[in-house]
Amino acid sequence: MKLFNRELSWLSFNERVLQESLDISNPLVERIRFLGIYSNNMDEFYRVRVASIRRLIAIKKTKVEGFDGGPKALLKKIKHVVLDQQRLFELSYQKLLRELREHHILQTDGKHLKEAEIDFIQTQFRENIRPQIVPIMLSSKRRFPQLKDGGNYLGIKMMDFEKTKVKYALIEIPANAERFVIIPTEENGPNKLILLDDIIRFNLAEIFSIFKFDLIVAHAFKITRDAELDVDDDISKSYLEKMKESVEMRKEGDTVRFVFDSAMPIDQLQYLMEALGLKPGENIIPGGTYHNFKDFMNFPDFGNKSFRFKKLKPVVHPELKNNREPIIKKILTKDILLTFPFQRFQHVIDVLREAAIDPKVISIKINLYRVAPNSHIINALISAAQNGIKVTAIIELKARFDESNNITWSNYLEDNGVNVLFGVQNLKVHSKLFLIKRKVGNKIQMVAHIGTGNFHEKTANIYTDCSLLTADKSITREVEKVFKIFKNNIDRSVFRELLVSPFNIRRKLIGLIEKEIANAKNGEEAKITIKLNNLVDPKIIKKLYEASSAGVVINGVIRGICALVPGIEGLSENITIRSIVGQFLEHTRIFVFHNGGEEKYFISSADWMTRNLDRRIEVTVPIYDKSLQKDLQFMLDACFLDNQKARAIDALQRNKNVKSDLNEKYNAQNEIYHYFKSKN
Repeated sequence: MKLFNRELSWLSFNERVLQESLDISNPLVERIRFLGIYSNNMDEFYRVRVASIRRLIAIKKTKVEGFDGGPKALLKKIKHVVLDQQRLFELSYQKLLRELREHHILQTDGKHLKEAEIDFIQTQFRENIRPQIVPIMLSSKRRFPQLKDGGNYLGIKMMDFEKTKVKYALIEIPANAERFVIIPTEENGPNKLILLDDIIRFNLAEIFSIFKFDLIVAHAFKITRDAELDVDDDISKSYLEKMKESVEMRKEGDTVRFVFDSAMPIDQLQYLMEALGLKPGENIIPGGTYHNFKDFMNFPDFGNKSFRFKKLKPVVHPELKNNREPIIKKILTKDILLTFPFQRFQHVIDVLREAAIDPKVISIKINLYRVAPNSHIINALISAAQNGIKVTAIIELKARFDESNNITWSNYLEDNGVNVLFGVQNLKVHSKLFLIKRKVGNKIQMVAHIGTGNFHEKTANIYTDCSLLTADKSITREVEKVFKIFKNNIDRSVFRELLVSPFNIRRKLIGLIEKEIANAKNGEEAKITIKLNNLVDPKIIKKLYEASSAGVVINGVIRGICALVPGIEGLSENITIRSIVGQFLEHTRIFVFHNGGEEKYFISSADWMTRNLDRRIEVTVPIYDKSLQKDLQFMLDACFLDNQKARAIDALQRNKNVKSDLNEKYNAQNEIYHYFKSKN
């Protein structure tokens, strides 16, 4: 069966992010920030995906899905693609620096500065930076220091020409210091910016003043470590203890990438590689002068609004305009679909805040995957617990790279009266649920939230997601069944309304696709529309190929990995795939099946990946309300009309911009925002 390799498909996605840095229709500083997003993505790719491939090599795996060759050959291919993208990255960065200069903004490395500017830099160094610097002298007589995953380091080389001596040292660029320092300039003069890295370079002689040297140079490098958690099976330890230990052990994970300034002297490079136990190969990546470009996501805008995307202020949901009318009362009479960031995430918080002080509420159950640093969701749960409501929070400790945060939150919630559970053994809890139970007289009322995104105020402003708020009895009863699974892992309820991973979602999806196949074979209209982050599962893809061959029209909006290969005659010629990378990160998961004209609409926490269908708790909910279906359909249609940010996913992974029959420019995210704004 024809498939794209998932790792190469992911790199193709990250190339789309990189393309945004070159798109002149984007504001200038936003283009720089796309370089930061690209870099951050690449760090995670090496920490997770490349680390996984290396483990395949260790167990002598000889075949990799979607690739003609084994894992060693795949690593070589990945390095080839990464180096090509690295060149494009550097070209983009240099182009952006030139464009900054056209706007009278200069990034300086400390050369050609005036005396007052030098004084400013040295004052900044001595007062704010020097106290955070810990120089480490390197010697064959001492153990090489343990380097941090993702830490940004300067490799120092000092040379005494007379004695022909060389000394090496390390400086970690402080992660908590401001990376970008704006230098005060004369009136009407250009704005000048210097990176923290270059301030340190500028002051190397002062840092190492006790040594005699004729030349001192510094070149950046960083390492990326395997992020896999190794949770032991010691039954004498609690799951929380095991996770804490595992997160600590991650700091000593194998090095999966060593990125260095390609101008680094050969002897210094060899010294570092030998000290780190590295050999030339796929994980050694030459780069530019600066690393940790993820910091460029916070590149300053110099107070120029034209350098940033126009802020689209989330609008109030039309059903929730009246602040004095209880939201729960509204939900009890009508389903409400919230769409972020176009509508306010505050509505979700308000539901929980309202429930926290409602004397009729007897319990609140919620599952948490990622939450904001200063979470209003957490505050609402604590408020409820302190008001005598039974509050249960299911916290997923294995939320990748949020493990430490979730450990902290679990302790905090328990300390404040919330009952904390850690989900289901061997199944990561990725659903986005809460359930509020009220007692009104002798009757029980339930209100549920089923969403596609996390209970996270910050990401709700930059990720597109949907949340259904409903009091539908058939749905809320099944949400309650899901929470029973969290409490009692042996409980395996029957679900008729919800599609719940790993219990019935695969069977239900296959059934829905097969119905479209049957309709197509009967000469009826047959159509499937999906919007996902990732489409990878081989069995589902095989069924979609079968559907395409039967004449089912399949349209997909897949932001990230797409293992399905569209447009192949006799296999997938009826499948069209688009990917959108824009102002917001596309995260909404929507499925629509034509169903003989009685369309079935779903929103889901689950991508169509094997892990999401078989190894996680995920919840997909049907949307029955016709007006809500109309909203979902508009969002999907907008994605296929987009001729600004949409790329076609084709058999050659060329990431070409989509052309449209529309005469005017059409940006899906902007159009969706104005659609919801107009409803007010």
